[in-house]
Amino acid sequence: MSEPLLTVERLKKYFSITKGIVLARTIGWVKAVDDISFAIPPGETLGLVGESGCGKTTTAFLVLQLYTPTSGVIRLDGVDINNFEGQERAVYRRSVQAVFQDPYSSLNPRMRVHDIIAEPLVVNTKMTKGDVADRVKEVISQVGLPPESPSLFPHEFSGGQRQRVALARALALAPKLIVLDEPVSGLDVSVKAQVMNLLKDLQQRLGTAFLLVAHNLADVRYMSHCVAVMYLGKIVESAAGEELFTRPLHPYTQALLSAALPSHPGVQRKEIVLSGEVPGPVNVPPGCRFHPRCFKAMERCSEEEPSLEAVHSQHRVACHLYSGAGQ
Repeated sequence: MSEPLLTVERLKKYFSITKGIVLARTIGWVKAVDDISFAIPPGETLGLVGESGCGKTTTAFLVLQLYTPTSGVIRLDGVDINNFEGQERAVYRRSVQAVFQDPYSSLNPRMRVHDIIAEPLVVNTKMTKGDVADRVKEVISQVGLPPESPSLFPHEFSGGQRQRVALARALALAPKLIVLDEPVSGLDVSVKAQVMNLLKDLQQRLGTAFLLVAHNLADVRYMSHCVAVMYLGKIVESAAGEELFTRPLHPYTQALLSAALPSHPGVQRKEIVLSGEVPGPVNVPPGCRFHPRCFKAMERCSEEEPSLEAVHSQHRVACHLYSGAGQ
C-alpha cells in the first residue's frame, strides 16, 4: 500500500461564542470538527458523508487552509502544512485545489472562461501568455468542453458545463488533490452522471486524489475508494466504499443507509427511523454523541465516549457494541 498523500491527525476546529460588543467574552464553543483522523492515498477518493452541520465542509475548509485548525496536524506528502508560510504555502495551494457546490456563484460572471481558468496560472506561475493559452486549451479539452469555450462567459453555459469550467480551473495547476464540496448536488441526474464519470476518468488518467464532501450516498458509493461517516464533528465509522455500504456497523450509518434510495428497485431493507433531532454542536451530549437517538444505546453509551477502533481490516467504528472486537 502506498504512503498517504494527505494525512489528517487529531484535527479540531472550535469556533468561539462571544457575548457583548465592547467587552466581548467567550461563553462557549462550537465544536465543528472534534478530533478526527483520516488519510487519502495518491490517486484515490475519500468520501466524507453525514447530515448537514456534521462538520464535513469545515473539514474541507481546513484542508484548503481557509480555516486555521484549533489543534491537530494536516500533512501533505508527510510534511506538516500548519507551519507553512510564504513560498511553502503557495506551493501547497498549487497542490490542493477545490471545486465548490454552486457553479453559478463560484465563477465570476464578468470574466471570460479563458481568464477564469488562466487566473491561477497567472497568479501562481511565471508562464508566458502563450504557455498559459496552451494550458487553458489543454484543460478545456480534458474536461470535454468545446474549443470555442475560452471566449465565452459563464452565463452562456449550462449548469453541467459551468461545473466543467470550475473543474478545468482546478486542474490548471495540475494539483495532487482536489477538494470536491458537493460538486454535483445542483445538477440534473443525467448531467450529474456525466460529471461523475468525467471525474473518475480524469482521476485514472491524471492520478489526482479527491476529497469528496457529499450527502448523497449513491454519489459517494460510485466515486469513493474509502468512506468516512461524520456525526456532530466526529468520524463514527470509516471503511472501504463497498465494505461500508454492504456491511455498515455503526447504528448511525445503518440509519443513513436505510433512508437512502436502494441501488435496485428489488432490494428490500429494514427502515430505521431515528427519534429526536440532531443536537447542536455547542452542548454536545456526554458519552457517545449519538446515544440520545440510538436504537441500540446501552447504559455506558451516555457515560463513555467510544474511540474509533479497527474491527477488521481497514474497517473502523466508534461504537461500544464493537469495543475490543479488533483485539
